[in-house]
Amino acid sequence: MKNKKFITLGFTSVALSASLLFSSSLLAKPTQQENETSRLEALAKFTKVLSIVEEYDVDKVTIQELIDKALDGMMKNLDAHSNYLTKKDYKRLQVQTSGEFGGLGITVGMKDGALTVIAPIDGTPADKAGLKSGDIILKIDNKSTLGMTIDEAVSLMRGKVGEPIDITIVREGEMKPIKVHIVRGVIKIESVHARMVGDDILYIRVSSFDQKVVDDVTKEIQKKKSVTKGIILDLRNNPGGLLDQAVGLVDLFVNDGTIVSQKGRHKQDEKTYSAHSSRTITNVPMVVLINGGSASASEIVSGALQDDTRAVLVGENTFGKGSVQVVLPITDSEAIKLTIARYYLPSGRTIQAVGVKPDIEVHPGEITTHKNEFAIKEADLKKHLEKELEKIDGKKDKKSKNKEDKKDKKDIITPKMLQKDIQLKEAVDIIKALVIVKG
Repeated sequence: MKNKKFITLGFTSVALSASLLFSSSLLAKPTQQENETSRLEALAKFTKVLSIVEEYDVDKVTIQELIDKALDGMMKNLDAHSNYLTKKDYKRLQVQTSGEFGGLGITVGMKDGALTVIAPIDGTPADKAGLKSGDIILKIDNKSTLGMTIDEAVSLMRGKVGEPIDITIVREGEMKPIKVHIVRGVIKIESVHARMVGDDILYIRVSSFDQKVVDDVTKEIQKKKSVTKGIILDLRNNPGGLLDQAVGLVDLFVNDGTIVSQKGRHKQDEKTYSAHSSRTITNVPMVVLINGGSASASEIVSGALQDDTRAVLVGENTFGKGSVQVVLPITDSEAIKLTIARYYLPSGRTIQAVGVKPDIEVHPGEITTHKNEFAIKEADLKKHLEKELEKIDGKKDKKSKNKEDKKDKKDIITPKMLQKDIQLKEAVDIIKALVIVKG
């Protein structure tokens, strides 16, 4: 009986050991050989499908065409910014980055699968035609944008200077699609504009991040440094640009710490960009204006200044473009554009698909005011006094006076301009409060 019991226990322990061995083999990581086998099986499946389609598809398709379609589909399904560049696409890209061409002056991106206007660039044909951030492009001339890549759309919109193009858009709040007629032009961008609000608030508008942004902003700050008590940095409808300029711009206002980091699968794709106290040129209070057209580099700037509690962000949530793409040639005439990393702000948060949220949300619009018709009008009084002065001093040259007025208006933001831009008006009020608090 004892022996029987011993044999039974012995059998149970052997079974338990076998079970543990079986479980551990299931939990173990696949070996290199297993990974290679899996890879070969997947490639065999792909080859089999290619052969079947090549032989039985109703339309005669060559193996080269099938491979191109397969690569195109694979890259499109990775993310909105990766794609396969055929010989024609690759040539277009090279022209876009090195040649002169006519364009519309808009930056576009993919949002929720739709081709969306990130921002029209100030003073360009698209801006003058009335395209707005957030407009969804439904058609380019008569071609539907459904399933179209960003590069395909950009190449269709670019063309000879003076050639017209019709863009059909869907806009929030509009009952039906809108057709916008635009004539292509040479896109010349002045990225930095500066004006004064009152005597002591410096307004700096950065419309895109080209290679001169840091130098130009530095010059404008140095010019007015003696009188500046606060700075408004306007990044609304700024679609981005060069990363080093975004980092350099933040560095003008922040003493130390991380500005932005870049993280990918491989160590060589990981980078951290930090601030240096030697490059900081001012510590006056700041407000940054942002909206849905603020993307990429402008999101890095606004997000970094927010994380560092260096500036108050006013406006609307930004676009949400926080990934890094590189173009990798696969033959002499073909390439792929691949997302290799994402940007992370100093706090560790990502920009991709979520954007940067303002500290104070303000929607665009005008400030409505009610005029008191019975109040004495300053303009009427001024005209009357001018006439009285003319009797004493003689008439002044009106032309020279008008020239002076126009020159002054280019350098200042008037109360009338503030009334038409509620976001800017809010930024001015906040800066005034910050200046008082700082003393």
